[in-house]
Amino acid sequence: MKPKVINDPQYGYLRLDPIPTQDEVEKFYAEEFYAANASYYNNSALNIQKEQADFFNSRWESIYQVSKTFFQGNLDGKTVFDIGFGFAQAILYLKSKGLEVTGLEPSLDGVNYAKENGIEAYHADIENFDIVNSKKFDIVLLLNVLEHLRQPAETLLNIKKQLLHPKGLLVIDVPNDFNLFQTIANAEYGLDEWWVVAPNHINYFSPSSLMKLLEDCGYAIFDYEASFPLDMFLLFGDQYIGNGTLGRECHNKRVNFETLMRKHGKQNELKALYKSFADLNLGRTITIYATPKD
Repeated sequence: MKPKVINDPQYGYLRLDPIPTQDEVEKFYAEEFYAANASYYNNSALNIQKEQADFFNSRWESIYQVSKTFFQGNLDGKTVFDIGFGFAQAILYLKSKGLEVTGLEPSLDGVNYAKENGIEAYHADIENFDIVNSKKFDIVLLLNVLEHLRQPAETLLNIKKQLLHPKGLLVIDVPNDFNLFQTIANAEYGLDEWWVVAPNHINYFSPSSLMKLLEDCGYAIFDYEASFPLDMFLLFGDQYIGNGTLGRECHNKRVNFETLMRKHGKQNELKALYKSFADLNLGRTITIYATPKD
């Protein structure tokens, strides 16, 4: 039986009800999540990112380009802090572009990998911002993190207070769940809302609900986009849920589409397409760029 999902009464995004306790979350990660994914966190995650470096680098390049626009073309001396950086692939890429990078990560494997590659990194809980003392950063990354947190609004407020320069840029990436393509596929194939995975994912955002949350927490939206709506393949008849082989085939078609668009100089059109998906609350993931309000 799926857990209950409600609209948060204060901020409006979807979340589990009741919110799992801190003890329940910690027990899940200690006893189930990391144990079930031990090889993933030690080997597979990094290998996948390296094998698909072009695909992932296009994601980091997009963050770099939007950041460059935000800072009016000048990223000289700009600092980046990545919250929950995993194997540090995003900040390694941004470091190669000349930015000063650091971050925190609860996985010791990830921290050690970052340090081995010349990155100052903090081994800390995902919300332990005190570890950086009073240092502030120009760009803060929060990629695939907000959906896991018990109190996402509190985290956004703390980032603004403790980590981000008043004129800095926050970059958030989350899954876009309960989107139209998902709900149609769920009704058609009886897939039991496969995207609801408690207590791993506590919060479920759309572009509009995430923007509202950010605005309510004192941020102004600078830019936004969705990613390719992978769930659309389900409506084509490619029912890949529970079928890893078919899922990879669909993913590879998406990669080929994006590769050809960029190869033929249509990056701007691709970005416009993905922004239009976000306007419709479509797309597999959401990326939003926000800055503290004056």
